[in-house]
Parts: sequence; C-alpha cells; structure tokens
Amino acid sequence: MKQEYRGGIYLTLAASIWGGLYVVSKYALDTIPPFTLLFIRYLLAFVLLAIICWIKGIEIIPASDRKILFQIGFIGYFVSIAAQFVGTKLSTAHMGAVITTLSPIFLSIFAIILLREKLSRQQFIAMTLATIGVIVVMNPGEINMKGGTDLLGKLVLLLAAISWGYYSVLARKASATYSPLQITTCAILIAGLIDIPFIFMEAGSWSYGALLSPTIIGSIIYVGFISTALAFYCWNMGLALLPAHQAGPFFFFQPVVGTILSWLILKEDLTISFFIGGFCILLGVYLNMRE
Repeated sequence: MKQEYRGGIYLTLAASIWGGLYVVSKYALDTIPPFTLLFIRYLLAFVLLAIICWIKGIEIIPASDRKILFQIGFIGYFVSIAAQFVGTKLSTAHMGAVITTLSPIFLSIFAIILLREKLSRQQFIAMTLATIGVIVVMNPGEINMKGGTDLLGKLVLLLAAISWGYYSVLARKASATYSPLQITTCAILIAGLIDIPFIFMEAGSWSYGALLSPTIIGSIIYVGFISTALAFYCWNMGLALLPAHQAGPFFFFQPVVGTILSWLILKEDLTISFFIGGFCILLGVYLNMRE
C-alpha cells in the first residue's frame, strides 16, 4: 500500500475516534472533573504504551533533544486536551466538535511560521472565512440569554484548536527524529505529570464511588485506551507519513462523527447558526487545504 494511503487511513481512524470522544467525555464529565478525567486517561494510555515500548525495546525518554517532545506533551497533550475537556463541559459536545475543526487552519498558520511556507491569497480568504464561521457558531447574540459560561466554553475550545494546530506541526517535525510510538508515549508521560497538581484541586468535588458504574468504566476505557493510546498513535503515524497541509483535511471526520453522535445519543439541539457557522468553517478549511 502506498505511503499516502496508509497515512490517510491512520488519520481518518484517529479523527473518527476523537469525534466519538466528545460524546463519551461529555457524559463522563458529568461525573468526573476535567483534570481528573484527563489524568485517568493518560495513566491508562501510558501503562499500555509503556509496555509496548518495553517489548519493542524503544526508549521512552530520549537521552538528547528533549525540548520538542516536552512542547508536544505540554502544548498538544496537556493544554489542548485539557481545553477540550473543560470547553466541552462548559459548552456542548457538538460545539466542541465544530470549533476544534479550526485546528487545520491553525496548523497551516504554524506551518507557515515554523516551516517558512508562504501564505497565498486563497489561504488568506480561507482563514478569514473560517474565522467568520467560528463567530457565527459562537453566536454572541445569545450571551445575554445563556450567561457567560457557554461563551467561556467556546473560547476554551478555540484555545484547544489553536494549541492542537501548533502541536501537529511540532509532531511532524519530531517524526524526522523519533518514531510515532516514542513521541506518543513520551508526550503522554509529560502531560500526565503536569496534570497531577490539578487533580488535587478537584479531589473533594466528586464521588469516587462513581468509578464503579459500568457506564463510567466503559467511558474511561474508551477515553484512555481507544481515544488516547490508539488515536494519538494513529495521528502521529499519519503525520509521519504525510505533509502537514495534506494531513489537515482528515481532521474533518472529527466534527462529522462528533455532531452526528451528539445529536443521536445526547439529543443536543442543532441551531441554524450552528449549521451556517459550521459550513463556513468547513468551506474555509477546504479552500485552505485545496491550495
């Protein structure tokens, strides 16, 4: 199988899994606080990946040039994912799926900055269109009716999209030196360690007995093993096989899967502004990647 096809399969699988994550995490976050769920997610994923690294004889923490892996762990795996969890808790699952669709736009911006690629007129129009789409989706006119919490959730989700775009460019650069498995495992370890102080802040805000619920157990398994260990590995593998700009469009599977599942399972309402803004975002990202 050709390299570009393999990369496409890996990226499609990762993005589709993350689309379902918004629905699963929205349910789990009703019981488990965001940073605690994030730590559980990384703990399970790291144990699994560390065992695989040990079997394959892969060094988890390299002896040199660790700076880029630390950035990937902190910005991509901690800041971005924590922002996704917090933003989804404050907003809705389908809103999280759509706003983070901007990630490929920011991926292109950082590719221009870090890889010295030029910004064409079509790419500028695409980014402007996608930005308008985000404003429409966020719907500032509803702030007075719903209060500031929903707006805050949308802003946090926007931070998740920005940091995810930056991480993806870093992961593309790191793939020239490290294997996708090494990048994923090391970054998860870094993010998990950074998250430890935050879980103590949430210690008294939830009941640990909720972890015995079969539904919560199933959610944790999906969040830890499938959407973290498997999906992050697939995404990093895809970035290693395809250029950053070519990898971006596969992120579209996330909002498609996330929106459909949130409507079917969580019964979340889809407003007209959601469809209009979502269309602008997808059109903007499409024009950007088509360039």
